[in-house]
Amino acid sequence: MGKFPTGWCAEMSELLGMGFFQRALVAGLLLSLVCGALSVFIVLRRMAFIGVGISHSAFGGVALGFLLGVDPLWTGIGFAVLVAVLIEWARTRGRLEEDAAIGILFAASMAAGVIFLHLSRAYNVDIFGFLFGNILAIGGRQVGEIAVVTMVVLAAVAVFFKELVFLSFDEEMAWVSGVPVAGLRYFFLILLALVIIAAIYLVGIILVAALLVIPGALACNLVRHIRPMLAVSVAAAASACLGGLLLSVVLNWPSGATIVLLLSLGFLASVLLSRRRAGGGG
Repeated sequence: MGKFPTGWCAEMSELLGMGFFQRALVAGLLLSLVCGALSVFIVLRRMAFIGVGISHSAFGGVALGFLLGVDPLWTGIGFAVLVAVLIEWARTRGRLEEDAAIGILFAASMAAGVIFLHLSRAYNVDIFGFLFGNILAIGGRQVGEIAVVTMVVLAAVAVFFKELVFLSFDEEMAWVSGVPVAGLRYFFLILLALVIIAAIYLVGIILVAALLVIPGALACNLVRHIRPMLAVSVAAAASACLGGLLLSVVLNWPSGATIVLLLSLGFLASVLLSRRRAGGGG
């Protein structure tokens, strides 16, 4: 009985000393920080479907990068930002509802991605990694890119924090009060697109929306004020990331899916806890 904990601790210590796991851990914690922060605003503003649309649309940009022979990260960012701007433009200028615009751009981007891949003959393991995530294979350059995106997005959120909070709770009042609502909506969608592309390394295009929705939803179940929400959301994302990485190595499970599974279990626990509190209060 005494041997197992000792052996387990030794194995964990050895794992933490490995370069690939250190890079995965740093990248995961950085993305947990930025995704956890944005997740609260996404949930409060009911933008979950937009996150799904942008993340899946990024597939077209990633595939374009393979076709052109350039870094898929940058073509993915360009494509995701373009789709985000078009979604907002269609919402404000067109006659389509937002969900219809997202669905159309989602389908068109995925179709374009398939064509790009066909032309580039790039059906290989790299594409699988972009779709489902493979953070344990992340390199030093990718960690640096994620760090840059994290710092830029967090700095932007800090500068416009009050305006984003105002916009999240009462958009009409923000408009009346002189807050540049239209500009902030475009600005937030661009930030969201940047984070989605960076998070693809962690959980992949298919699962990235979960990382942008579940932490904020979990936090909203447990607390009512914005700053505690941000803290709980970031903590939930970071805990799931750390636990998911460890479990994925020990159990040989896909890392991205394991992280999302842990987040989902945490959300279910928050639902039960919030109902118990409501029942106790009644």
